[in-house]
Amino acid sequence: MTGHWASRPGIRNLTLGIMLALVLMVLASSVVNAHAATGQPKDQAKKYKGAGTTSNLRNIVIGRCYHYMSLYPGIGDKNCTDVWQELLDAVQRKDPCKVAEEDYKRLSLVAAQTIPCNKTLLWSRTNDLVHRYTKATEKFITLEDTFLGFVFNGLMWCGKPLRPGMNFKSCPAWNECDKNSISSFWKMASAAFARESCGVVNVMLNGSADGDIARKESILRTVEVPNMDPTRVSEVKVWVIDDIQGEDKNSCDSKTLLELKDYIEGHKLQYSCIDNYRPVQALQCADNPDHAACNRCNYQ
Repeated sequence: MTGHWASRPGIRNLTLGIMLALVLMVLASSVVNAHAATGQPKDQAKKYKGAGTTSNLRNIVIGRCYHYMSLYPGIGDKNCTDVWQELLDAVQRKDPCKVAEEDYKRLSLVAAQTIPCNKTLLWSRTNDLVHRYTKATEKFITLEDTFLGFVFNGLMWCGKPLRPGMNFKSCPAWNECDKNSISSFWKMASAAFARESCGVVNVMLNGSADGDIARKESILRTVEVPNMDPTRVSEVKVWVIDDIQGEDKNSCDSKTLLELKDYIEGHKLQYSCIDNYRPVQALQCADNPDHAACNRCNYQ
């Protein structure tokens, strides 16, 4: 009897089916293990250090786009839906740590605008003061006052490697990886701003900040200065502004500013520097009228 069981068709087919299922299971396990060994990314499996994409990002972008055109009609008509779509296309289905400035090229084209000469004001470590100053005087334009800066300021976004749409769980922080979706965007926007600048370009730096206030890895040195056109930019004028309640740690003759001078002039750009630019100090004194630095006898 033992020699005849395999000759029965029903039992033989069942046995072959079980063997085939086992082979397929082994093959599937091998594929999964191979993917894990090669580091193939799993969609949304990685947890990044930054916050996820801003909630309602599409509505915010399109709404800010229309609001900017209402504030500055001279910019002309922008297709706000196209602006959103170009942002989406730049990052979706991509590793959030492999988004380059070039990926935002089409977005920079649909968002392009002309910057009036002598209006550009760059800044580093003076965020609050520089925007209080531009709002009070309306004489200068920071990156955040441009179309791209206004629409995307303060927002967070990144895509998912294997699916369309945005990742709302987490995105890379600024320094988490070299080419992440946020840092590459702001480098692109800063480069575009610098390229469009003409005449005198002003730069506000914090004279009370610790360390090098014009670091070699800063956006000013790695992006903005290299993208200025010496045939269109007549001068780069640096304002070194001390905090009204802070120490005077850096000035125009300090080592870091002299190195910055050499760097700017090395790009065939004229350089000048002012310590505690009077109009900015006047704004500081409006909030601190009794401070010694605001004494009329000392105020020059």
